Amino acid sequence: MRTIAAALVFVLLLAPAHAQQPSQPEAATGQTTKSLVRAKRQMVAAANPRAAEAGRRILRQGGSAVDAAIATQMVLNLVEPQSSGIGGGAFIVIWDAKKKGLSTVDAREIAPAAAKPDRFLGADGKPMRFYDAVVGGRSVGVPGVVRGLELAHKVHGKLPWATLFEPAIKLAEKGFPISPRLNGLLKTEQHLPKSATAKDYFYNADGSAKAIGTILVNRPLADTLRQIAQRGAGTFYTGGIARDIVAAVRGASGDLTETDLASYRAKERPAVCGPYRRYEICGMGPPSSGGLTLLQVLGILEGFDMRAEAPWSIRGLHLMTEAERLAYADRGLYMADSDFVPVPVRGLIDPGYLESRAAQIRPDASLKTAQPGTPPQSTASFGADDALELPATTHISIVDRWGNAVAMTTTIEDAFGSRLMVRGFLLNNQLTDFSFSPEESGKPVANRVEAGKRPRSSMAPTLVFERNRRLVMVVGSPGGSTIINYVAKVIIATLDWGQDMQSAISFPNIGSRNGPTEIEQGPSAAAIAASGPVQNLSHI
Repeated sequence: MRTIAAALVFVLLLAPAHAQQPSQPEAATGQTTKSLVRAKRQMVAAANPRAAEAGRRILRQGGSAVDAAIATQMVLNLVEPQSSGIGGGAFIVIWDAKKKGLSTVDAREIAPAAAKPDRFLGADGKPMRFYDAVVGGRSVGVPGVVRGLELAHKVHGKLPWATLFEPAIKLAEKGFPISPRLNGLLKTEQHLPKSATAKDYFYNADGSAKAIGTILVNRPLADTLRQIAQRGAGTFYTGGIARDIVAAVRGASGDLTETDLASYRAKERPAVCGPYRRYEICGMGPPSSGGLTLLQVLGILEGFDMRAEAPWSIRGLHLMTEAERLAYADRGLYMADSDFVPVPVRGLIDPGYLESRAAQIRPDASLKTAQPGTPPQSTASFGADDALELPATTHISIVDRWGNAVAMTTTIEDAFGSRLMVRGFLLNNQLTDFSFSPEESGKPVANRVEAGKRPRSSMAPTLVFERNRRLVMVVGSPGGSTIINYVAKVIIATLDWGQDMQSAISFPNIGSRNGPTEIEQGPSAAAIAASGPVQNLSHI
């Protein structure tokens, strides 16, 4: 079986999609050219080599793909703390090769019981400035990663739970050198130095970021992980760890309670799947919008002969970005936590509906801003969403020796999350993925804040199969609300244009979130212009 595993890289975009949104997602710190890697039996792809190596060691010990994902995530908590960790949430898509079974785990954060729809409105009734909402306890949702990984391990694990924490515990106690990327992010970060616990860990006494290569030792996190390893996920959600989380949040104007933590449950949910050419694309359903929006993009393109277009041609990119405009228009209106609102899942990816959406694409002009459609089974009337969803996210792709696979996208949302650090880990600011405005033009927004609700996400961990369910690709990406476009780019480049995985990832990112066409900053414009007459890109 030829299986490709990949974790997509973060990129810098030229054009923001929202007036309040910073001009770039997580700050850029340079780009490293990567070569295509092949493996015969098993593979781990992650954003940091120490994390990938931890996962590979678990695979070599006879662990499953899920086992390796747990070890990888715990090390990422240390070496890539700005992006994910036990203070955040995740979506996990799992393939059981022996049973030919597909399952997904929703480990998304939830809003506290005290949360109300006006949570992110100021005294004047208008949406708060983004970082006024992010920094502090108001933005923190109940973390889901630990419960989600435990749920996945109970069904798909092979090695003992405690074994999977050993690499991270050893690394936390021994220490690890600060990477150039982490150092670069710390230098540009404005809010983290104001947090006493985080400042002591990441910064020198004079306030400067600790230098590249400085050894970071995190004994509080080692102790936290050891407790979880020995006692299970429950020790994170009750007892001393939970009390410390609540104290940190409530001490920073939040309203999280110990009851909120104790009542959290990860959920198994049905995957969303749809056809593309001779393949089947499967991913995460609501509360993620990633799987559905990706299937809409590909379903809209189904009627176009993308293989006839030269790789990265202007016409091919035009078709791709127009499909994204149409899909993001529906995403902004209909997609949210399906436990709270009636998301028309089947209607949004109905072939007839997608054909009608595709009919709006013109070869010589852009929609610029597409309007949402009316999919079958749509029974509710919603207002438009204004959530920002910035990235501090990472992705893990794993295939084990038995052909089992995991695509796991995991996050604390903005870079360094809420900037609250507890017992060696950062807490998320995931609640700012909700719409700041609870209604629009008198209509409720599907993704408004509600107690116990999970904020909508764009995370898109994805598995690609041939129609006989032969696994051919494991893929996902960081990037906030641009994630869907990054994953779509790689799938189109590999399946339609015959690119290898690394070439597809390395080509400059281009896409639209139903606004301007966004192109990766740097030599991207020249690379794209070389594929055709750039004047035809009038919608950029």
